[in-house]
Amino acid sequence: MTTEATSSPAPKTPAPGSMSAQEKKNRREDRGGVRGWYGRQPKVVRIVLGVVFAALAFLLPYVGEIPLLGPQIVTQGIDWPSALFNMSYYVLLALGLNVVVGFAGLLDLGYVGFFAVGAYTVALLSSPDSVLRTEWGWLAAVPIGLAVAMLSGLVLGYPTLRLRGDYLAIVTLGFAEIIRIVATSTETLRGDRGFSDIPHPPGEFSDGKPIFGVADAIPYYWLGLAVIILVIFGVRNLDNSRVGRSWLAIREDQEAAEIMGVRTIKYKLWAFAIGAFIGGLGGVMFAGQQGFMNSQTFVLQFSILVLAGVVMGGSGNIAGAILGGALISYIPDRLRGIEDPIWHTDLFGFRFAIFGAVIIAIMIFRPQGLIPSRRRAMELKDREKEVAPIE
Repeated sequence: MTTEATSSPAPKTPAPGSMSAQEKKNRREDRGGVRGWYGRQPKVVRIVLGVVFAALAFLLPYVGEIPLLGPQIVTQGIDWPSALFNMSYYVLLALGLNVVVGFAGLLDLGYVGFFAVGAYTVALLSSPDSVLRTEWGWLAAVPIGLAVAMLSGLVLGYPTLRLRGDYLAIVTLGFAEIIRIVATSTETLRGDRGFSDIPHPPGEFSDGKPIFGVADAIPYYWLGLAVIILVIFGVRNLDNSRVGRSWLAIREDQEAAEIMGVRTIKYKLWAFAIGAFIGGLGGVMFAGQQGFMNSQTFVLQFSILVLAGVVMGGSGNIAGAILGGALISYIPDRLRGIEDPIWHTDLFGFRFAIFGAVIIAIMIFRPQGLIPSRRRAMELKDREKEVAPIE
């Protein structure tokens, strides 16, 4: 008499790269620090905390009214709301460059070029100094400025993204210098004379006074903060999508990504186009607030500063890009009006030396950035083990 062995169904093997809900939960629980605690909270709690944090950000223009704390934070040599608006477009630029450098791993030294394209497009369409004589409103010129900035990213990216590393950096550097030289030497872009009377964003109070005037920068900051929140949602969704996973594969090993079927040129163009769009967004906001711009605004130093902010804050991490973008704007503005105790001069004159010392200290003691990407921090830790001397 024979007995048939009963076989139980084999457990399902998860697909490569997939992660079950329980594994995701366990991974969140293993995290430490503030982000680990935040990740362990239910989704509703995380949404509420995000709303509270955003509300506090909208109240930053009034932080100076807090006793003891306020005077230590607000800037002295520049109006505090204006300093906050400066931080808002620097944060936008850092978020856009983080897509290119942090997510896709493409070294871009000419990011200011996209900022300039967005700003100049708005100026050409809206300023009475423009040869076009269209004199559009700011809001009507914004979509054209964003479209031209994104198109410039595609035009720059398509023939050059087959390059890598230093070669790509040199090409992007040349792009930014071409924009600056053309703006300086052509009559159409008016060189150092620039464009004046660029219109501000629309809107009026009930008494007919414009919301976006020249005396109060708070509405500009609120507008910039609202745009930043929308950009964060968009970039975060992209990072968690198939596009973000393709960027990650390209950044880690482009040859392996190509072998696995990732269309590297396509997703590099995605990164350049999205980064150019966000850079152009910063440019159109800058033009709308300043009302005047010329070629001296878009120097190479601007690109280097934004790249330093991304690396300092934490490349590949949205929160790190936000912090880095805010710091590269806040530190110089905070130094305005402060007298050094030795030479009795304005510390703003030493801003690059102080900023350089801060970056050096961060790169020594925190090479992965102030708020690093966990993946990037793990990579650096593994490399430390690889180069550690064998006893």
